[in-house]
Amino acid sequence: MTKIVVSEGLRLSPEQEKRLKALGNCAIYNEAAKSDEEALKRFKEADVICTESAPIENVIYSLKDKLVCFPFVGMGWLDLKKLDAKGVKVANAPGCNKSAVTEWVISMMIMAARELYSVINKPSDSYAGFPMETTGLASKNVTILGKGNIGKQVHGVCNALGMNVMVFSRGDDIKKSVENADFVINCLARNKETEGILDENFFGAMKERAYFISATSLQIYDIDALKKSLDIGKLSGAAIDLEGVKVGDSSDPLYKGLAKHPKILVTPHIAFNTDVSMKVGNDIMIDNAEAWINGRPINIVI
Repeated sequence: MTKIVVSEGLRLSPEQEKRLKALGNCAIYNEAAKSDEEALKRFKEADVICTESAPIENVIYSLKDKLVCFPFVGMGWLDLKKLDAKGVKVANAPGCNKSAVTEWVISMMIMAARELYSVINKPSDSYAGFPMETTGLASKNVTILGKGNIGKQVHGVCNALGMNVMVFSRGDDIKKSVENADFVINCLARNKETEGILDENFFGAMKERAYFISATSLQIYDIDALKKSLDIGKLSGAAIDLEGVKVGDSSDPLYKGLAKHPKILVTPHIAFNTDVSMKVGNDIMIDNAEAWINGRPINIVI
C-alpha cells in the first residue's frame, strides 16, 4: 500500500483528509518536527509527500525515489536536476493562486494610482481643501508581462475596468511593449529566460510617470534599477509583493528598506495568501498525489 506523509501547516479540510486517507496508508502531522533529523525520519519512508516548503526544505536533498507534492506554484527555490538524479519528482499546483494574486495586483494598482494610502483613516483635523487629483484606471494603457494563469485573469479584470490592455509574451520586444504603458504588471514566471530580464534598460524604456506592479520573483527584475527610476522621477510609483522573504516577515532587512521608500508599496510575500488559494492548492496537491498513484502523473515540474 502506498505510504503518504502530510506535513504540518497545510490546513486540510475534513474532506481533503478523507481523500488522502483513501489513497493509501496516510500519516498526517499537525505539529512541526523538532529537528531536521525528526523531519527526515517522517519523510524518508514515504512514497508520496504532501507538504509546504518549510517542513522539508532542509532535508529534501536527502530523500530518494519519492513524489513531493506542494500546494503552491513557485519552484524556483529547488534544484530540480539534483532531485531528479535522486529519483525525487516534484508536483506543484498551477493556477491555485491566480485569484488571490490578481486581487493583490488590482488593489495595489488602485492604491498606488489613487494614492488612497494617504487619505485612509486620515485625522479629522487634517482637512486642507479638496484632495488633489489622482490617476484613474479607466482608458489607461496597461501592459501585462506574461500570459499564464495570473496574467490571463489580470487581463480580464483590466478589461472590465475599461483599460487598454497589451500582453507581452515570449518573442515580443519587451521594451517596445511598455513604451506607451501607464501601468506595467509583471506576471512573468521565473526561469532561465526571464531571470534579470527587467533591468535598467527595461525601466528606462518605460513611459514617463508610469507605475510598475510585481508579485513575482526578485530574480526577474533589478530592484536597484527600479529604485533609481523612481528616485529620478522617471516612474511615479511601484508596488511589490516581496517574493524571496519568508511569508509575512516584515522584519526582513530588504523589506524594511523598501518600506521606507516614499514611492514603493511593499508587502512581505503575502499576495497569494487567501483561504481560496489554500483550498485550491490543497485540492490540486491531492489530485497530483492521486494521479501519481494511479500511474498517470500530472503537474510534474521539469
